[in-house]
Amino acid sequence: MTVERVNPSELSPAAGFSHAVVATGSRVVFLAGQTALDVDGKVVGETLPAQFETALANLLTALRAAGGAPADLARVTVYATDVADYRAHGAELGGIWRRLAGRDYPAMAVVGAVRLWDEQALVELDGFAVLP
Repeated sequence: MTVERVNPSELSPAAGFSHAVVATGSRVVFLAGQTALDVDGKVVGETLPAQFETALANLLTALRAAGGAPADLARVTVYATDVADYRAHGAELGGIWRRLAGRDYPAMAVVGAVRLWDEQALVELDGFAVLP
C-alpha cells in the first residue's frame, strides 16, 4: 500500500492535516464514528482534549483490529459540538494526534455539530483507511 500526501503550494499551508491523500491498496476500512466511550459505554473526560484523546484512541483501536495502522488513514472527519473550543485547543489536540497517530496526517475536516449521539460527547471522529 502506498499513501501520498499532497499539499500544493498554491493552497494555505497544511497544519495538522493534508489537503489531499492519494492511497493505493487492496482493502478499504471504513471506521465508524468514535466518541470518548469507555468499555462500559460511558463517556469519559470533562474537557474536549480529554474526550478527543479517548475518541482518537478508540478510532485507532478499531483500525488496528481491522489490521491497519495510523499511517494507513486516508480520511478523518472530526465532529465537534463547539468548533471555537476545538480551535482554542488546536495545539493541544495536535500534540495528542502526534503522540497517538504520528505525523502522517490524513485528509481531514472539522464539522460543527449541534449534538452527538451521546449527549455528554463533545467530539466524534470517523474515517477510512486503505490497507495493503
